[in-house]
Amino acid sequence: MNIFRYIKDIKTHLKLSFDEVDRWFGKDKVTLNYLPSNGGWTVHQILEHIYLTNFYLLILIEKGSKKAMRNYLDLDLNLEIENYSFEQERFENVGDYGAFKWIRPEHMEPKGELKLNEIRSLISQQYHQCLKYLELMKNGEGLLCKTTMTVNELGKINVYEYIYFLSLHAQRHVTQMKNNELETIKN
Repeated sequence: MNIFRYIKDIKTHLKLSFDEVDRWFGKDKVTLNYLPSNGGWTVHQILEHIYLTNFYLLILIEKGSKKAMRNYLDLDLNLEIENYSFEQERFENVGDYGAFKWIRPEHMEPKGELKLNEIRSLISQQYHQCLKYLELMKNGEGLLCKTTMTVNELGKINVYEYIYFLSLHAQRHVTQMKNNELETIKN
């Protein structure tokens, strides 16, 4: 396992996902506020949901990174790296909108209390937080802490995988926003 390549790949994925999300803030008001016929969220609400989900995931990522850095003192990092292999196929469905039933907690549902420019700024800060954690754990330390992820029965995942999950979650909702935009064009 080349841990440096793995971390670089996660950074690249994050950048692509966050850049794609950021483009949605420049859409016209009709696209941003269109309520889809399936009763789903507007693009504005989806962007708020992405922010909220990131907020709660980043709490877990922060705790995990602190624990991983503490574990570095007691665990053999080289052995962890040697024995780790990223099972990407376990995560594939996470980024696919509608691939599985996802019951989100109520605190991750948009309330409509934030303006678009506030959400955009907060999501940008969240991107930089992710980069900060990846920099903190730049030598593989993120492998030294695992936490259970119940979504799609992923089970115990390490801190890097949590960051990858966060990025995939954003991708999932980019598809949802594209669906909304296509419906606005048809109507």
